[in-house]
Amino acid sequence: MPAKKLFDTSEIDMNKIIATREEIYEVNPHRYEFMLLDGVIHHDTEAGEIVGFRETREDEFWVKGHIPGRPLFPGVLMIESAAQLVSYFVMKMEPDKGFLGFGGVSDVKFRGAVVPGDRLVFLGKLLEHRSRRSVGLVQGFVDGRMVFEGKITGMWV
Repeated sequence: MPAKKLFDTSEIDMNKIIATREEIYEVNPHRYEFMLLDGVIHHDTEAGEIVGFRETREDEFWVKGHIPGRPLFPGVLMIESAAQLVSYFVMKMEPDKGFLGFGGVSDVKFRGAVVPGDRLVFLGKLLEHRSRRSVGLVQGFVDGRMVFEGKITGMWV
């Protein structure tokens, strides 16, 4: 049975970018091939909600080898993209606290393939925010179909 969407996105303009790739990486320290988010569409600190996206392209480093002739966006990169979304959300809330690093992942399920040319849209919901760690639930969608979900834990580094 498919999981329910984290929150209603019907009132969100999914084409209105509120944080560009450059603005995301003014907050997140990732660089080069590990800049995995391309934009933020929705950010509501009070509700604990964020929506971001990743545009998958034919020229990315993973296409040649994962899997030759039938490239698939690696699940581990879906997890990392989700972690970057949670990190961005929390570091925007507490900009002077430092870097929220990857602390763990749980309850991950892959429900579909992501291929070059797909826009992978992530919905994130902050579940827990404490002084030493934050936990977010993230779901990934391609064309409205859920392809990924998991719980991401971030720890201040």
